[in-house]
Amino acid sequence: MPQASGTVAINREKIFDDVREVLEEALGADAEDITPDATLTGDLEAESIDFLDIVFRLEKKFSTPSKPFKINQGELFPENLMENPSWVSDGKFTDAGMAMLKQRMPHVEFSEFEDDRDVNKVGELITVKSLVDFVERKLRA
Repeated sequence: MPQASGTVAINREKIFDDVREVLEEALGADAEDITPDATLTGDLEAESIDFLDIVFRLEKKFSTPSKPFKINQGELFPENLMENPSWVSDGKFTDAGMAMLKQRMPHVEFSEFEDDRDVNKVGELITVKSLVDFVERKLRA
C-alpha cells in the first residue's frame, strides 16, 4: 500500500514537543524539566505504573486516522527480565541479557551501562531522548 507523501513528515523537534507534552500530562512534570537527557525514573520520577500511561498517551498522540501508532507490550519498556536466568545472574545482566536489551531497545544508549549492568538501574537508561528516538523509528517504519 503506497504511503501518501508527508505521512511521515513529522520532524524531530515536533516529536520532542509532543513527547514533552505526553510526559507533562502523564507525570505532572514541568516542561523545563523535560530535557533530552532527563531520565524517566530518576529525573522525572516515573514509576512502573506510569509507563502504561506513557505508552497509552504516546499511542494516542501519534496515531492518525490513516495510520494507528501501536506500541506492543514490552516494546518500549522491557518486561519480565528477571524470569530468564540466561539474561540475569546475581542481579546483573549477562552478555546474553545485554544483547537482548540492545536488540529489544535500539532507542536506548547502553555504553555507560556496560560496566555496571545492575538490573535495578535499567530504568534509569530511558531518557526523553530515547523516547523521541523510539517514536521517530516507529513513525518511519
